[in-house]
Amino acid sequence: MTAAPFPATLAPVKRISLTRRYFRRPVGVVALVVFAIVVLAAVFAPWLAPYDPNHVDFVLTHAEPGNGHLLGGDSAGRDIFSRLLYGARTTLYGGVITCVTGIVLGVPTGVVAGYFGGATDRICSWISDALQSVPGMIVLLVVAAGTGQDFTVLMIALGVFLAPGYYRITRARALTVRREPYIDAARVAGVGTLRILRTHLLRAVYAPIIVQTALTAGLAIGMQAGLQFLGIGSASTPSWGQTMNDGFLNMLTYPLILLWPSIALGVTIAALAFIGSTLADLVSVRAEQPTRRGRARVREALAAPAPDALGDSGSSGAHEHAAADCALRIENLRVGYATDKGFKEVVRGVSLDAAPGEVLGIVGESGSGKTQTVFSVLDLLPPGGTAVADAIWVGGREVGNAAERAKLLGREIGYVPQEPMTNLDPCYLIGHQLVEPLRRVHGLDKAAAKARAREVLLQVGLTDPDRVMASYPHQISGGMAQRVLIAGAVAGRPSLLVADEPTTALDVTVQAEVLELLRELQAEYGMALVIVTHNFGVVADICDRVVVMKDGRIVETGPVERIFRAPEDPYTAELISASLDDTEGREELDEAWERRGLAHAAGEEAGR
Repeated sequence: MTAAPFPATLAPVKRISLTRRYFRRPVGVVALVVFAIVVLAAVFAPWLAPYDPNHVDFVLTHAEPGNGHLLGGDSAGRDIFSRLLYGARTTLYGGVITCVTGIVLGVPTGVVAGYFGGATDRICSWISDALQSVPGMIVLLVVAAGTGQDFTVLMIALGVFLAPGYYRITRARALTVRREPYIDAARVAGVGTLRILRTHLLRAVYAPIIVQTALTAGLAIGMQAGLQFLGIGSASTPSWGQTMNDGFLNMLTYPLILLWPSIALGVTIAALAFIGSTLADLVSVRAEQPTRRGRARVREALAAPAPDALGDSGSSGAHEHAAADCALRIENLRVGYATDKGFKEVVRGVSLDAAPGEVLGIVGESGSGKTQTVFSVLDLLPPGGTAVADAIWVGGREVGNAAERAKLLGREIGYVPQEPMTNLDPCYLIGHQLVEPLRRVHGLDKAAAKARAREVLLQVGLTDPDRVMASYPHQISGGMAQRVLIAGAVAGRPSLLVADEPTTALDVTVQAEVLELLRELQAEYGMALVIVTHNFGVVADICDRVVVMKDGRIVETGPVERIFRAPEDPYTAELISASLDDTEGREELDEAWERRGLAHAAGEEAGR
């Protein structure tokens, strides 16, 4: 195969902006706008407040809203609106002090404890657990009494009690990151410990720290208001908690005093909570989620495709069987993704079919669209993927709707994924992962489901099914895990089995065993087997018919014997050539070994 020239310059990798994705979340945007209004009101309180917050006018005592006083007056004759504006400054100041204290104490200790482990981890964890076991409100009242109700010291003390939240999140993240190969590579390259902590560990924990800060700020504001409600703090310093205390004392005679600060406090805490939850969703999912308008635009573009660079906008591939006789039939499938420049089409008009008892191989290099094709049938496209087809048939009936195909998963359609160790849940026993689908999907009772799971484990060549069912995924080998996935796929006796690169992560000897197992199961159940692979050796070993894909289109299809004997497309010939090597076959090796033995015997005879 002719090697493609390596580009002299690489296109820059586009970073997914967290800010951009955040502003596509309406709830997060509204919460951020509300919180920004509170911050602006606090910053510009001296200019926005119509009166001095501590100015007393007895005429204003318990005054109704109006006459120049937007929210009326409190029990002491002070303007409530002015006190709420200045109280926002106190509230936000307390929240900032608390969060900064928690970050300074919790984040570095969490990184150090997670990275070094051992005694350092145990000591830091003991201190964290001790702080969490202490009744914080009681200690804060003691601190307030001992410091003369110093507000700053009180908020620092509150931050100390909230630091374990930062510590636990940071430690958990550091424990995961320290096992990554790039940390070992940095250490072997001579990078110092402090630099590893600063450049690798701290960078890895910043995202969850942002989320934790938004949630901690809301908690700190609530606890701060509770302390002020109890009378902690200076009476000359306006605060929402003190205003709430005043409203509580006069709730029966003038409840509006309690209403206004309660609304301000509730809206602020709710805004921070929504900001934190939105950030948590964005941090956990790095990919940019498409908008509804973007998905609709992609669907419209796929439904009316424009001619490609070759001027061809039609379907590629061919059907060998009638639709009613097919275990799987795809007609003119197109798959696209929304991008900044419109949309990108990755599968362009693919048509193929497979009959019961037939093994169909879909082969092509990485990026050819073969996996996207089968994922469209299984509804496993990544976020943002949109599939449009003229028709999709499974088991002789049309199931173009995704909801209709979902009802067939586990019944008519079985799926064997690649990477077996990552497709088994490490939290559950293998027996549970095999039995649960049989009970939920097929309605078997526990005993019948367990017996069926044991039966299929024996069918896939696992001679000790009871031990396998009582094991966790990490307690078995990769070959055994792949057999477990195959057992789960055929447990429901499907008419169509889709195998996506089923031998990629396995040793050569295990690959041959798995392919032979798939062939035996396919013949036993009479199901159609669709194998997605990039290796023509797998195609030659197991397939009856092959579909060759390139750049999202089918370039050639036909029986395996004809494809290997006389490929019509140059790309197919290149793939076949790349799959072959120059090593001697079994017959050549046996002949060479026999010649070598005869020569050795002749030498010994001559020596005598």
